[in-house]
Amino acid sequence: MKKTVSIHQPNFLPWLGFFYKIIKSDVFIFLDDVQYVKRSFISRNKIKTQSGEQYIRLPIHQKGKYKQSILDCKLCEKKQSVDKLVKVIQANYGKSKYFGDHFESFEAVLNEETHDLVDVNISLVMWVLKIIEVSVDIKRSSELEGVYGISTERLISICKSVEADSYLSGFGGNNYQDKDMFDDSGVELVITDFEHPVYSQLWGEFIPNLSIIDLIFNYGKDSKDIILNIK
Repeated sequence: MKKTVSIHQPNFLPWLGFFYKIIKSDVFIFLDDVQYVKRSFISRNKIKTQSGEQYIRLPIHQKGKYKQSILDCKLCEKKQSVDKLVKVIQANYGKSKYFGDHFESFEAVLNEETHDLVDVNISLVMWVLKIIEVSVDIKRSSELEGVYGISTERLISICKSVEADSYLSGFGGNNYQDKDMFDDSGVELVITDFEHPVYSQLWGEFIPNLSIIDLIFNYGKDSKDIILNIK
């Protein structure tokens, strides 16, 4: 039986396409031992407000840490940052259908006793997977043995370390992945067929590509069917 793996940096409250890849995989790898990219979705994402899109974020210590690994990212003034984030979420999703069902557990994850960005991000992803009732083998690249190389070579190495014969890539992978290298390795490269669904949101006209939090508070566990475009 084919074993499919997908790999991605541990983003902060990722968009729907991130979870589509997880649902479609047998194994999902958090790529946590690569360089942190400033102003990326590793530490911020977008929600919907009455005024349109708005970024939410978890600030990290960056002074003198230009080339730090995601693993080394520490949250800056965590309590204040979490308190601010909680208020923003309450203000914009307090009237959503499933807010009352899931907000308390969401807040609890944010307040876990860790200042490591990667731990918070992974805990939030696991929180979502529990709500939508998805069970996948989750691993961190930093904990795998025998991983080497960069770019495509590294992805193939990770696939082989978990004995996967198929790699599910996002659309953007075409910009840097070497298909010939995948072909030569025996690992099949598959590009995701994710199509962003349109669903009912608060605050008027639909806005795509938001954080999963928008869908969760509006649809709860039914979010899985929305992600998969099940009519």
